[in-house]
Amino acid sequence: MKNVDYVSIFDTTLRDGEQTPGVSLTTEEKLEIARQLDKLGVDVIEAGTPISSEGEKRAVREIAGAGLKAEICGLARTTRKDIDVAIACDVSAVHTFISTSEVQMKYAVNMTPEQVLSSSIDSIEYIKEHGLVCEYSPMDASRTERGFLKRVCKAAEEAGVDRINIPDTVGIMIPSTMQELIRDVRSVVKVPISVHCHNDFGMAVANSLAGVEAGASQIHVAINGLGERAGNAALEEVAVALNLIYNKKTGINHQQLYETSRLVAKLTGMAIQANKAIVGENAFAHESGIHTRGVTVVPLTFEPIKPEFVGRKRKLVAGKLAGTSGIKAELEESGFHPTKSQLGEIVKVVKELGDKGKSVTDADLLAIARAVMGKVVKEKRIVDLTDLSVVTGIRVIPTASVRLVLDGKEYVASETGLGPVDAAIRAVQKLTSPLVNVRLKEYRIEAATGGSDAMGEVIIKVEDKDGNVVSSRAVHQDIVMASVEAMIDGINKSLLKSRNRKN
Repeated sequence: MKNVDYVSIFDTTLRDGEQTPGVSLTTEEKLEIARQLDKLGVDVIEAGTPISSEGEKRAVREIAGAGLKAEICGLARTTRKDIDVAIACDVSAVHTFISTSEVQMKYAVNMTPEQVLSSSIDSIEYIKEHGLVCEYSPMDASRTERGFLKRVCKAAEEAGVDRINIPDTVGIMIPSTMQELIRDVRSVVKVPISVHCHNDFGMAVANSLAGVEAGASQIHVAINGLGERAGNAALEEVAVALNLIYNKKTGINHQQLYETSRLVAKLTGMAIQANKAIVGENAFAHESGIHTRGVTVVPLTFEPIKPEFVGRKRKLVAGKLAGTSGIKAELEESGFHPTKSQLGEIVKVVKELGDKGKSVTDADLLAIARAVMGKVVKEKRIVDLTDLSVVTGIRVIPTASVRLVLDGKEYVASETGLGPVDAAIRAVQKLTSPLVNVRLKEYRIEAATGGSDAMGEVIIKVEDKDGNVVSSRAVHQDIVMASVEAMIDGINKSLLKSRNRKN
């Protein structure tokens, strides 16, 4: 029995999250996400809706049989046909639901209140007869007539339900009305209550936390806030707020949050907005002079959350609002130690570029530093490219071979890929991963000149296993060469920063 300070995390990334328009996961992808969710420490994984397709049924069955610690749950309407398919997948729990608001009973399921009540009781009893955990949702609870909602919830408890979930299906609640709703339900039932909030008005997380304040002991969430329309409450935001603001316990391993977020973004193809709380690229980035000065002295000045707590790293950004302290810290991490006057000149150039509307990347900052410091700086290169060959064609699998010098020793590797650039970068990573395991976080190409012989500029960002991000760029007429040179430059920067931090 978990104590009153424990809040269970019911993850619906693989069910409601997959209902995000444009998202469709294979069985293998769902299984990979499920394993990561289990590593993250969620209490319940809602693996999918088995009745919806043969592929979905197979995915739920494989997740249920994967030996995970989390409770594996299948979603089913309050019909025996749906429930039988879920049970056949060997899940440990069934989440059954039916509309209870007047508008949905009339237009979505075409049932009377009495029919809804009878169907709910029958389904709960049927699930319990099979020895499974049962969670019941009166769908659109936030728009359901309150007297009928309490009657349905009481009947569900009497039928033997294990948990009652209160969904704000169309996201219309505010924290105060959510609290009132949960208190009303708690006044008639003693079983644990869940909340499932949608983000139509941007309040899914706030409403979920309000539900906990009113007595709910479980929250339905999805990684990166995925879900129908504007999405569900974001797991990463809920988990961190419960721990750091409410002093509640969960089973979440917070240092796995960023890794889980990246995996889900990659497999779903849904990019994370830069200013997204906890997992967005800018969540722990600082540019303003007063901010960078503060966090380099005492991080608490402008960081309510330690980046390491959620598997992240702090990033100081060069720009027109940047301060001397932040730019100095960034340069020193890359092995640059300008004098006071040189630093002043570097800061001046950075601000001038910012005033012209230009963003200043890591690569730009180091180029500025080299120009200002002149021959004083000679950048050390740990990795150097000595040879590259690529084979591609209509009936040929793109293959690249690279010859690199790593710390003074020469190595050769070959790899295949989706295209020549992918193959070449994979070959580089194959050789350099023992030194620094980086992934390509961002890649873009810009034509530096016009015509068919245009010089192509490749701008990339790479991220190491600790979450440190560096950017680099290269220009070449051969776009594969430009890509490889940019990648190697990024790897060199990442290695130098890593070694400087250790020293």
